[in-house]
Amino acid sequence: MVWMIDVNKIYSGHALEVLKTFDDESINMCITSPPYWGLRDYKTNPVKWSDDWEGELGAEPDFNQYINHLCDIFDEVKRVLKEDGTCWVNLGDTYGGCSLNSSYGIKAKGETSFLKSVEHLQKTAHTRGKYSKSLLLIPFRFAIEMMNRGWTVRNVIIWQKPNATPSSAKDRFTVDFEYLFFFSKKKKYYFNQQIEPFKSTTLVRCKTGCGLNKGAAYKGLNKENFEKLQQRILNGIIKGKNKRAVWQIATKGYHGAHFATFPKELVEVPIKAGCPINGIVLDPFIGSGTTAVVAQKLNCNYIGIELNPEYIQLANNRIKEGI
Repeated sequence: MVWMIDVNKIYSGHALEVLKTFDDESINMCITSPPYWGLRDYKTNPVKWSDDWEGELGAEPDFNQYINHLCDIFDEVKRVLKEDGTCWVNLGDTYGGCSLNSSYGIKAKGETSFLKSVEHLQKTAHTRGKYSKSLLLIPFRFAIEMMNRGWTVRNVIIWQKPNATPSSAKDRFTVDFEYLFFFSKKKKYYFNQQIEPFKSTTLVRCKTGCGLNKGAAYKGLNKENFEKLQQRILNGIIKGKNKRAVWQIATKGYHGAHFATFPKELVEVPIKAGCPINGIVLDPFIGSGTTAVVAQKLNCNYIGIELNPEYIQLANNRIKEGI
């Protein structure tokens, strides 16, 4: 198979500009986790945007400007995706109103938390003050803007973290999840259904027939059809049920990696669902390279984009090691 662009490569540069060099409809799927708004300084060179603002993605003084910049990038992603392509975006939220003694993220070695930066607090004072103590709902504002730009939202997946960092807040509940948005370019798209195996208790009930025909899932089946379904499950023809939209996946670090390492399991399911064998997976914010490692493991090609040269070196080393 001949590709119009080089695959299994990480491109260095600003995602918006690099994407403009790719051919139309050349990518099967995209999965990524972009920088969150107002979280930290990645120590990269400032980028000039179409609205003449200059700075890093995520450092904008207003979250609406951040969302517009982010969606500008996904406009290019939409262009390079094939007609049956899908896009999966992990995005976290933050609170309005913070002080120098508060932080909503973990600062990595050599990086500066924007939330503890006097300069950034001054720049975002109006926005944060207006929504003091409130969740800003940035992920949903982003999803709505994506819809306005022609994307179809197919799922909002909850990534629940069983090992989430404890919260010091005493006037609200600890947030132990993030969102993974599943977008499609068109109403018809490539999707390989993912199955959750039946629980052992379900198989036991199926084998004995005890209580199964009373379950809501089998409501309306007559005895003959129920027995057929029972045999199909016992014979392994039906191996499970459609995967649900709440995924419990523990966060996992990688030695030397930047703070926001994707868990492999969070990347694996979307690639299995959204990319055919030998297809191309795009990650325009590839960071430490998890998407590339998982794509190769699943016999897919990858294309990454990264602005920070240190992360590119880290990712390439990790890809080479296959971990």
